Amino acid sequence: MEKRISVIKEWLYEAGEKIKNAENKKLTIDQKTSRNDLVTNMDREIQAFLIDKIHRFNPEAKILAEEDGYSKVNDFTGQLFVIDPIDGTLNFVVERENFCIMLGVYEDGKGQLGFIYDVVKEELYWGGNGIGVYKNEEALPKPPNSGLSQGLLGVNGYLFSHNRFNVRTIAEKSMGARLYGCAGLELIAMLKGHHIGYISNLSPWDYAAGNILLEEFGMKYSGILGDKLKFAGREYYLAGTEKAYEEMRRLINDSQSSKS
Repeated sequence: MEKRISVIKEWLYEAGEKIKNAENKKLTIDQKTSRNDLVTNMDREIQAFLIDKIHRFNPEAKILAEEDGYSKVNDFTGQLFVIDPIDGTLNFVVERENFCIMLGVYEDGKGQLGFIYDVVKEELYWGGNGIGVYKNEEALPKPPNSGLSQGLLGVNGYLFSHNRFNVRTIAEKSMGARLYGCAGLELIAMLKGHHIGYISNLSPWDYAAGNILLEEFGMKYSGILGDKLKFAGREYYLAGTEKAYEEMRRLINDSQSSKS
């Protein structure tokens, strides 16, 4: 396990340097589904770099990743690496900060190791099943089990503005809503105890690494209606401290009951 952790850290630091060195180079930017859903040559380059490293490490490993035909797996047996080469691509393109590299390691469908690397700040959040959660080499304390009214809430802009699933109502019961445009940063905020929850619309590579770290801290996550995450396609996502999660679930249930 220690060797695996050390090797993955080396991959992520090297990938981060590739991104930093690309800052002065021209990016090739393409739209995927809309003008704010972008992919760059760096997304593809970093993903290819990590896949090459993984297959050299374990040729039998399965890959689930955002770009270039790796976005679906049908078999979760054995070792699975879930990669988001640049989480927050729009931030990367426009701001050149507030983005992360994320990597999760699963064995037979069970999360083992999660890594979220804030490239610009050079802060790597990592950990896993039974080993704790760390910021670089510093062990993080488990955040308090605060309720909804005791902390900030990370939200998806569309869900908040349209009050889908009572999200705006939920946010108003918190200390305030925050929108980072990067799932990795939202999950880091929870790990640091700065946020008590997060509601969004995510793909598997957006939550796979973070879920492992949240679970190690005893936090809860699911689909927005309490259903098990599918690890396939986009789905509405809910996470929080135990107290905040249960409060949010009740308010979401209220939104569904009012429709029936």
